[in-house]
Amino acid sequence: MLRRSLMVSLVALVAYFVTPTYISAQAKYVGTKVCGMCHKSEKQGQQLKIWSESKHAQAYKTLLTAKADDIAKKKGGKKAVETPECLKCHVGEKALLESAFKEDGVQCETCHGAGSEYKAMAIMKNKEEAVKKGLIIPKDTEKFCKTCHNPESPSYKEFKFADMWKKIVHTTPKG
Repeated sequence: MLRRSLMVSLVALVAYFVTPTYISAQAKYVGTKVCGMCHKSEKQGQQLKIWSESKHAQAYKTLLTAKADDIAKKKGGKKAVETPECLKCHVGEKALLESAFKEDGVQCETCHGAGSEYKAMAIMKNKEEAVKKGLIIPKDTEKFCKTCHNPESPSYKEFKFADMWKKIVHTTPKG
């Protein structure tokens, strides 16, 4: 009996640690149009509108300028849109870069993870289930934002998290 109990515990432990990795490896990016279908209403806090009017939505486009290319050259690149040090903050992780959605800049899935496994309304209505399926909700938002908004950026300006967060906060209203 003890042996069986130990085996069940071991399987549960492996499933707990392996499943999120498996899901995230299987997940695909769906893009802001898919996310925005549900996250554009007043009831959802007009999250799509907040994003589309933010500098995050323009982040990739800023890499298409001569000024960005000059900065990239100093980092050892040729063009900013081809320089990993630029792309990691103006788009996100490599898989997103290789998706059809890199032109969306810093978009929903840059911060919340690839959405193919959690995008269904039935899953999104259950926050715990959505997280199990790959939805990322940063626990320390300020720390998360500072992975890009920090002095390592060649165009860094003082980052006042509280002020900046007010401009992009996109929580779902209670009610």
